[in-house]
Amino acid sequence: MPSVFDAEYEPSPWEPIAREVERYERTDGAEPSELVGDRWIVLWTVGARSGKVRKTPLVRVADGEGRYAVIGSMGGAPTHPQWVHNLRANPVARVHDGSSLVECSVREVDGDEKAAWWARATAVWPDYDTYQAATDRVIPVFVLEPVATVRS
Repeated sequence: MPSVFDAEYEPSPWEPIAREVERYERTDGAEPSELVGDRWIVLWTVGARSGKVRKTPLVRVADGEGRYAVIGSMGGAPTHPQWVHNLRANPVARVHDGSSLVECSVREVDGDEKAAWWARATAVWPDYDTYQAATDRVIPVFVLEPVATVRS
């Protein structure tokens, strides 16, 4: 069955991101990330305008039941990372977690659900609170729920 993720992959124009993705894919995340630490994943999205596959290394935030959250912090920058726009336009993702590759449905969360995921996220990466304090924008949180395993 064809997938939106069969589209052409376009590496990030920012070299550190492209290098981190290559490192993850080469080692299945066994080597720590220089950007996001020891516990990390690679998020696949579909470009909102380009339709191309984009890959982003992110902190691994999971609930132990197969779901993940991704936090649109961009280090507290005043604008959202590009992948936030991609997920809002195309609410599907792939998560590369270790040797597993899982397709997920995506939804942006708020209220109590966001607070619960935020607590999980700050337990892994405490700087998320600092990032929120550094920006006027509300940092979005997306929950990714597996719908199919591409590779285990």
